[in-house]
Amino acid sequence: MAIATLIAAGRLDERLVEQIPGARLLDWIEQGSAADISMDGDPGAIKAALSQLDGVDFALWPGERTPARLLVADMDSTMIGQECIDELADYAGFKDRVAAITERAMQGELDFAHALAERVALLEGLDASVIQQCLAERIRPNPGASTLVRTMRARGAETILVSGGFTAFVAPIAAQIGFDRFEANVLGVHDDKLTGLTEGQIVDSRRKHDVLVEARDRLGLPSAATMAIGDGANDISMVEAAGLGIAFRAKPALAAVADARLDHHGLDALLWMQGIPRSEWVED
Repeated sequence: MAIATLIAAGRLDERLVEQIPGARLLDWIEQGSAADISMDGDPGAIKAALSQLDGVDFALWPGERTPARLLVADMDSTMIGQECIDELADYAGFKDRVAAITERAMQGELDFAHALAERVALLEGLDASVIQQCLAERIRPNPGASTLVRTMRARGAETILVSGGFTAFVAPIAAQIGFDRFEANVLGVHDDKLTGLTEGQIVDSRRKHDVLVEARDRLGLPSAATMAIGDGANDISMVEAAGLGIAFRAKPALAAVADARLDHHGLDALLWMQGIPRSEWVED
């Protein structure tokens, strides 16, 4: 028997549960919005069935639900609604070209490091002050991001923002949302101009995975007490390594391997997935 959490804010009832073959309502997390159900069958078949429910997000639990004590999250198109490098490239006149490369990289069609280098090279000579302009004009957290992170921190969890983007964007976004710490790539700057290169270690799929594992081991946590969320193919390794791996409006390659999907609700719905009612959320 598998346990799943269903989320359909304001419209979840027994009739909706009855649409799912073999499902049984176990307990309400939030009456009318989130509930746990039981189902029999192969996990793949269960996820496929739940994915067909209109407007419903879900988590399929690999085992018994364990309170999350570690959250590792991707930033671009996950914690924020934009891809920073695409927006930055717009100021250099290369947005369409860069966005096409970004999309292929997130689909898993390109090597991430090579795709990153190709895109960053197109930014050479751009005034570094444009980063702050881009942040102010275009970059916004996704709904529920701050509530999710601040509630988890209030409950004793460590939260890490790990991004294949750039520290110049990630540092202020991490502070705004409330993350404990962050890790990202560093854009090269010389004489207040972007050099078209990155500096230091590349934060790619492997590094994202390692950030989660290193934090888990440092905190002495079982895998079941960890969560990871992302949207692209470069998030697959960390999502698979987490006790609960979440695909957020994700590319098909990531959605196929994730334990949970969040396609219809804000990021704070992940609190319902953890069994936390709205009355216990730390609202922004």
